[in-house]
Amino acid sequence: MSEMVKSKEHTVALPSAATPADLLAVAVSQGADLDKLEKLMELQERWEANEAKRAYVRAMNAFKADPPEIVKDQTVRYNTSNGTTQYSHASLQNVTDKIAEALAKHGLSHRWDVEQLEGGQIRVTCVITHELGHSESTPLQAGPDQSGGKNNIQAVGSTVAYLERYTLLAATGLATKEMDDDGRGSEIEYITEDEALAIHAKITDNDIDLAKFLAWLKKSLGASSIEQIARSALPDVLRMIDTTIKRKANK
Repeated sequence: MSEMVKSKEHTVALPSAATPADLLAVAVSQGADLDKLEKLMELQERWEANEAKRAYVRAMNAFKADPPEIVKDQTVRYNTSNGTTQYSHASLQNVTDKIAEALAKHGLSHRWDVEQLEGGQIRVTCVITHELGHSESTPLQAGPDQSGGKNNIQAVGSTVAYLERYTLLAATGLATKEMDDDGRGSEIEYITEDEALAIHAKITDNDIDLAKFLAWLKKSLGASSIEQIARSALPDVLRMIDTTIKRKANK
């Protein structure tokens, strides 16, 4: 099946599923005026953008149907005045390597944009792009990580790596697989990666001493890190943070 486009000089056959590019080619061959050509070019750009978005969605659905498994492969341990803090997490290299390889199979790639905002906040945006050009972004921000006696550069670098890891996981809808490295077993449900990041950001945004907070976690809940907060304990943790914020405001 085809459609016939007539002009004073000749008739042109178009396929039944004619695209704006087909119409544009016909218009050029028929000597259409500039205004008409510009409108057809705009229509073609919108059509291509829509096709690219549809391709992105299909690719992400295929990616999520067979996601890579990401384990927590790195252990962090440091001493503070309140004792030793230790926890496990998926290293940025591990997260990046596994996800980038899986994304590439579906014509997808990623990059990060990093900004330093007023007040010292750091914003990291993960951008996932399909080979046809459609991109989608996931931004997160937090203050410099002053835990463990880091200097200023190390504090910024730690936060950037932290946000790069979490934005890539969030943008792809993945989570790291829990490693049973603390003997507590898999029956405990822990808070999500996003909830852990939100708690971390709330602490840094309100100048709460992270070392003291981690010491309180260890003593009160037996958790060695924010990521190891049990879901059942989340309301108590949030109340403790809110109480600390109010106490600081009243001083």
